Amino acid sequence: MTAALGGVNAGPSLHHVAVGTRDVQALARFYERLLQTPEVRRHSDDRGLRSVWLDLSGTLLMIERSETPAERVEGVGTGAFLLAFRADARGRGAFEGRARELGATIESRSQFTSYLRDLDGNRIAVSEYEATS
Repeated sequence: MTAALGGVNAGPSLHHVAVGTRDVQALARFYERLLQTPEVRRHSDDRGLRSVWLDLSGTLLMIERSETPAERVEGVGTGAFLLAFRADARGRGAFEGRARELGATIESRSQFTSYLRDLDGNRIAVSEYEATS
């Protein structure tokens, strides 16, 4: 299905994913190093750093300040429960290495995907599986 988005004839695409945290700076630094991606914007307010936006090849990962404690989801949860990033086999190994350097533990692996947690306990993954239509 093709839709007109902002005057451009294109299919839907993901604009951003937002992750809440009590420590924006620490979590943003974790993802910036893990994903080797640049920061594109940061926002502050009267209480300090409010958000940091990272570029994921055109989709934004927004690390947003939250006053609510993180909830740890095990397995498949209701709503968003996993951030999975794409890599080839070599990239997957490099991702795992950076994760270990950042203090993350690989919790499990399947044939194509490695699973771990970020600093707040959010479940993330790197997958080399290529879906085809």
